[in-house]
Amino acid sequence: MMVFYDERLVLLSVPKTGTTAYQTALRGRADIVMADPPELKHAPVYRYNRWLRPMFERVCGVELELMAVMRNPIDWLGSWYRFRQRPFLDGKPTSTKGLSFDDFVRAYCKGDAPAFANVGSQAKFLEGRPNGCCVTHLFRYEDQRAIRAFLEDRLETKISLETLNASPRMDLSLSPEVERILRRKRAEDFELYESLS
Repeated sequence: MMVFYDERLVLLSVPKTGTTAYQTALRGRADIVMADPPELKHAPVYRYNRWLRPMFERVCGVELELMAVMRNPIDWLGSWYRFRQRPFLDGKPTSTKGLSFDDFVRAYCKGDAPAFANVGSQAKFLEGRPNGCCVTHLFRYEDQRAIRAFLEDRLETKISLETLNASPRMDLSLSPEVERILRRKRAEDFELYESLS
């Protein structure tokens, strides 16, 4: 998460949406950078609303706009699956080594997902709060040109990005049956993603 106070903007870091590259590029430009621990770096709307929004509202008398990036739900899960294939997770409960992508997604769709498939939900991360706190600028991950143009315009700066935290490449096709299950069980993620232009 990064706060740009003068521009009244907060960039939320939805996991697996490339925000680490923006955080690295804009670190020197931001007023507040929450890079660690992951619970703060990847603070969802509800956590921002509970802890940070009141601070800006009560101390500074301002309301900041929230910006975030959302990835196609299947690609997002694919990124988690690939990330958890990395050797440093071998033998740990969060490793996906030895599992097919279908098996990973089936496990993700269970009510009580095992550790390797417990990755949350983008829709839940981005869910607006009853008090009106919500993401006002939501971009598709695939539209990097729009993300970059928005930030460059809002922050009045040029952005040079590096590829960071990239997972190994591999085939991530789902069987039609598993994709149907995923679309039914996680309909809110697909509905939100498909609502973005």
